Amino acid sequence: MNSIEKARSFSIWIFIVPFVAVNTCLILVTQFHGVFESEADRLYNTIPYIDGGASISRTARPYPSWLIFKPAMFLTSYLLIRYWLFNRDIIKFFSNNHKNLKKIVFFGVASAIALTIHSIFLGIKFDNDLYKLFRRVIMLSFIVFEIVAQAYLVATFFSFKEKLNKYINPLFLNLKIILVSLLILVAIISIPIISLPGDDFFGINLKFFKHALEWDYFLGVITFYLLTFFMWKKSN
Repeated sequence: MNSIEKARSFSIWIFIVPFVAVNTCLILVTQFHGVFESEADRLYNTIPYIDGGASISRTARPYPSWLIFKPAMFLTSYLLIRYWLFNRDIIKFFSNNHKNLKKIVFFGVASAIALTIHSIFLGIKFDNDLYKLFRRVIMLSFIVFEIVAQAYLVATFFSFKEKLNKYINPLFLNLKIILVSLLILVAIISIPIISLPGDDFFGINLKFFKHALEWDYFLGVITFYLLTFFMWKKSN
């Protein structure tokens, strides 16, 4: 089935492109200080996945990092839209008019649009509280839409998994279910904590906690697509 093969091939690039782009920006700001004119744009001695020393936007915002980050996110948005449309065709093939079909397409495409908008405004500075709120809402919308789309998709595939037996490796479908469940659980636990006022929560620096959570959550979200690549069997 052509849509399966397309979804499989697109999924690996949805993992590779943002992973390489984000970590390239991180390496630039921490290791290649000479390419940044301002000392404020440079970072030292941080592994943000662990210590939360910087946010993703902090590493991607300065020039020349954004020359890598923005095109990569635009490409990722395009790949995401195509990916979710391919999954629409897959679902229609196995279960036409499935109750989750429109929800999957809506939330999946909406997440890609939110990512595009976030990338456009990255690095544009306005000293305006409404603008700052707008950026936070867009970033939160991307995360929510993406997780909801992923949850609906794995639930849909699980609902007719018997029909998929010859097309998928069931182990990876189960891993995707576990991953999405963990992402939802982490979001439920973390949102009340990161919404607290101040920078301290029982000895935890909330600023660093938010940054580390952002990096690790980003990795979890794109790992969904890596598992997709391994879930679908390569067509003969």
